[in-house]
Amino acid sequence: MRVPSPVGDWGIEANARAISRVFMPGESFRETPRVPAPLADAARQLTQYFARTRREFTIPLDDVEATDFQRAVWRVLERIPYGETRTYGDVAAALGRPRAMRAVGNANHANPWPILVPCHRVVAAHDLGGYGGGLEVKRFLLSLEGRAP
Repeated sequence: MRVPSPVGDWGIEANARAISRVFMPGESFRETPRVPAPLADAARQLTQYFARTRREFTIPLDDVEATDFQRAVWRVLERIPYGETRTYGDVAAALGRPRAMRAVGNANHANPWPILVPCHRVVAAHDLGGYGGGLEVKRFLLSLEGRAP
């Protein structure tokens, strides 16, 4: 299912239970004619987020293949409040692995649910850092949340 935003269309894939993946603008994905309830709910919540009327998501996320470290990083990301950022070092320190900043970046890149698990809220110590959807998309998301990059 496609969800429009000012920086392009986002894609969502789901099964009958949960959201399996969110695709950033420019990424290709397979649309299905069937719209399971979690998919419709995710599209509604993302639309509200882009309209600045939603700050938190209540969408079930599917169990995906990932390392324990990736899962731990994603749990930390879920606790970063709307409108706030953390550095890669902050996330690494929260995991008890203060030197694992690059590994945190790699786990962010592997995040299958951008926005829902807010990897865009993680920045480098002295600049924005990277973002799989491109820095224009990261700047848009941070600005949307009132966090000027």
